[in-house]
Amino acid sequence: MIAITGANGNLGKATIQFLLQKVTPTNIVAIVRNPETVSSFKEQGVIVRQADYNDYNTLKQAFEDVEKVLQISTVGVDMEKAKQQEKNVVNAMAENNVKHIVYTSMVQAWPNPIFQGTETQYHTEELIKKTKIPYMFFRNSMYMEAIPELIGNALQTNEIRYPSGSGKVSFVSREDIAEAIANVLTENTHENQTYEITGHRAYTFDELAKLIRADMKHIDIADTIFKEELIGCQMPMEVVDLLVSMANGIKAGEFSFVDNTLGKLLGRTPSGLSEYVKNL
Repeated sequence: MIAITGANGNLGKATIQFLLQKVTPTNIVAIVRNPETVSSFKEQGVIVRQADYNDYNTLKQAFEDVEKVLQISTVGVDMEKAKQQEKNVVNAMAENNVKHIVYTSMVQAWPNPIFQGTETQYHTEELIKKTKIPYMFFRNSMYMEAIPELIGNALQTNEIRYPSGSGKVSFVSREDIAEAIANVLTENTHENQTYEITGHRAYTFDELAKLIRADMKHIDIADTIFKEELIGCQMPMEVVDLLVSMANGIKAGEFSFVDNTLGKLLGRTPSGLSEYVKNL
């Protein structure tokens, strides 16, 4: 059986949809904290198991008789809590003698990044390696689907106000990633591999603005102004700090790496950014 953690998230749901085209529903296990969020999959025959990242016993039960797991990285503003949650998942998989782990990490993950989320994911990569379980890391660049949140009200103002400097992002389609993961989970030729998953080129926010509209502008605001605007939106400080670290990571080039691995895993040309922004 193939299990997917965080199966009610956008990537988890998309991956299950692609898996349903390749394997019988009863060979898929959707692991979620709230089973009601994946009731449509259950109706199709997918096995649904309840587990909480903070409750090790529920995780241990969720991975019973599972051969392969897609561990979707935790999204959390408390880095230490996120690390512990992912450690719980890794330990539960190891205790159940899972045969293969596919883990969604961050592009070019390394131990001392500017973006806080990458630190958690690199930490989890190292934990998985220590289990000696065959693994495959999908080191994903930033999703195209995150663009609406990144640009704020730019479609109304014709300005993207974001402190990214001249930093570039190799935006990648989440749907393409889900399809590639489903391909990998149903093959047996991807043991102990680290794949950098990116778009075919990287774009500055100036270039992104021009793709959206020929007359749209990118205003490279200061970090302090960006932070004040986020606080003004009533965001918790932990979220504000995470988003500022993301912007600083972009500015420093942490999302600019480009690789052609995704196309090889898909067996076709991945979706391009220009196609995506047409539908914004």
